[in-house]
Amino acid sequence: MCRVLATQDPRRFQPVSRSLRIAGHSTSIRLESAFWSVLDEIARGEGLSTSKFISALHDEAIELHNGVSNLASMLRTVCLLHQSERAGRQAPA
Repeated sequence: MCRVLATQDPRRFQPVSRSLRIAGHSTSIRLESAFWSVLDEIARGEGLSTSKFISALHDEAIELHNGVSNLASMLRTVCLLHQSERAGRQAPA
């Protein structure tokens, strides 16, 4: 059996909704707690609030890709890419 789930705090899997403004519109995003932790970390590193960071990502996606079909999915992918890049930086040479 894979022990990945057994070693994790179940709270990391809890869905959490946060309200924020994107492009002048109020919206709510529901992500698992673990994803919010990563987004909070990335935002701190960028010197932004999480809300402003997500809004900046949304604006960038519109500029580069003409829109965002699924914001929650994009945010989960950003978290995965961030973690992957971070792991690559920490890998021994």
